[in-house]
Amino acid sequence: MNIALLEPLSVPDKIVAELSAPLVEAGHSFKAFPTRTTDPNELRERAEGADVVIIANTPFPASVIGALPKLKLVDVAFTGVDLVDIEACRNQGVTVCNCAGYSDAAVAELVMGLTVDVLRRVPSGQQAVRDGGTSEGLMGTEIAGKTVGVIGTGRIGTRVARLFSAFGAKVLGYARHPNPACMDAGVSYRGLDALLAESDIVTLHLPLTESTRGFIDAEKIAAMKKGAVLVNCARGPIVDATALADALVSGHLGGAAVDVFDQEPPLDPSCPLLSAPRMVLTPHVGYYTAEAMERRAKIAFANVTAFCEGNPQNVVA
Repeated sequence: MNIALLEPLSVPDKIVAELSAPLVEAGHSFKAFPTRTTDPNELRERAEGADVVIIANTPFPASVIGALPKLKLVDVAFTGVDLVDIEACRNQGVTVCNCAGYSDAAVAELVMGLTVDVLRRVPSGQQAVRDGGTSEGLMGTEIAGKTVGVIGTGRIGTRVARLFSAFGAKVLGYARHPNPACMDAGVSYRGLDALLAESDIVTLHLPLTESTRGFIDAEKIAAMKKGAVLVNCARGPIVDATALADALVSGHLGGAAVDVFDQEPPLDPSCPLLSAPRMVLTPHVGYYTAEAMERRAKIAFANVTAFCEGNPQNVVA
């Protein structure tokens, strides 16, 4: 099969060479492109003649998929596959797989770091030191003793729940299907309204689907406990950004931390989150550690190998 890696995987070239070598030795062709592009015409050119394409967070629309008659597999080196036109793939008989699990530790650790940043006012403290200031006005609060609501209790949500529990928090969970592993970790499941009303900290771990787009809207934010903190390291469009900013401005929420947005950074200067108070922002780095990138590359190439051997894995469509 003809295999094309359409964008870098943020690992050294040596690792890509090592992972692709067995495929080449098995008689498949492999080519890798050293830069990322979102231009559909260039994507079509890069993928021309490919049976398998590997992408990460590059949009892969129907206009590109439809121009690739030989395409059999879109291997997404990411957890979410919302940047791929899944319906177009289904209509064309193209399999889609992902790399679920590669960033579990990375994302969970960032959730904890961002939560501490908000509760202990770390960005303001750093600025105070740089400005020659003191701790005046920088009293924080602790995770220990707080109630934390985890919305979405899959692999990452469960890992986050365990970490918050280790910090001494009471952890509540919400999901369509309760996860036994989460319950084993001591998580108590609640209905969504109860979780929002009881939680001092709410952290989101849902995939982006039509049913989760705008899931945390103004009404749900209003239902949160006054002074609560919202953390989103899942997908930006799950939260109504304007409603979140308004809740911070009004003082209803005590703080928020966001790593994901409606559009990938750089953000439009008009994004309401940029000017919201008590907000910690990072430019979608939750998944982005050296260890996670290497795990991701290994899973991505394992997906291709499994598909070429007739045993596809991590199939999402």
